[in-house]
Amino acid sequence: MNSNSGKSFSFPNYQFRVKQEKGNRYIFDIIRKKFVTLTPEEWVRQHLINYLVSDLHIPVGLIGIEVSFSFNNVNHRADVVVYNRKGQPLMLAECKAPTVEITDDVVDQICRYNYVLNAEYLIITNGIRHYVLQFTHDSRWITLNNFNEIANKI
Repeated sequence: MNSNSGKSFSFPNYQFRVKQEKGNRYIFDIIRKKFVTLTPEEWVRQHLINYLVSDLHIPVGLIGIEVSFSFNNVNHRADVVVYNRKGQPLMLAECKAPTVEITDDVVDQICRYNYVLNAEYLIITNGIRHYVLQFTHDSRWITLNNFNEIANKI
C-alpha cells in the first residue's frame, strides 16, 4: 500500500509494513512497535509519524501515541504528542480520516485537549490538509506554513 491510495495525501510517500490477517488489515507502528488495525485515521497517523521521524528527524522516544489524560473527569486520548527533551508536551496532533473535513468542532476538540496538555504547537490533519498552530508569548494562536519550526524546538 502506498500513500497515494484513495485521495492524494500531502505527505511524502513512505514504505509501510502492512499485513492482512483474518480479514483485517494491520499496519506496523514504529512508535508502539506493533501492528495496529489499519483504519483511515490510522493511515493518516502513520503518515504523520513517519513525517515527524523521517523528515523532521524527531527521535522516536519523544513521540507518544494515543496519550491518555483526563479532562472534566472524562478520559481522552491524544492521537500524537511530541515531547521536548524535558518531557513536556511540545506538540499535540489530531488525526482525522481523509474523508473527515477539518471543522471548528475539530479545532475545539484539540484546543480542549491542549487545555490539559499545554503544548506550544497544535497540528490538525486529515492527510490531505494540515493546520499547524503555534501559541505565542502574547497568548494568541498563529497559523504556521509548515511543521519545520517544531523540529527546531526539540
